[in-house]
Amino acid sequence: MKRGDVVIVAAQGEHGKPRPALVVQNDLIDDVDTTLVCLITTSTEISAAFRLAVAPNASNGLVDHSHVMLDKTTMVLRRKCRAVVGRLSDAQMADVDLRLAFVLGLGG
Repeated sequence: MKRGDVVIVAAQGEHGKPRPALVVQNDLIDDVDTTLVCLITTSTEISAAFRLAVAPNASNGLVDHSHVMLDKTTMVLRRKCRAVVGRLSDAQMADVDLRLAFVLGLGG
């Protein structure tokens, strides 16, 4: 499991149903039992600058038009992550970085 991978997780709380999530944790942090992910949804109720629209394709493993919810970043146990189903492109991950920096209040 690497940064940029799309995995299936069951997060705690109200977002607990199994859903795809994007791994955003630095690959150098691999000696802990958790990983940082952003949940992915097919809901279009909120379309904001901090959510990245992703069309399904063979590379990302998504089956429906989805949004990476950079505002729904959470830690999950690595053992609770199911198999990697896909991966976002380098260009999409650069976009994720910008949006995640905005959500976290990093940068100018």
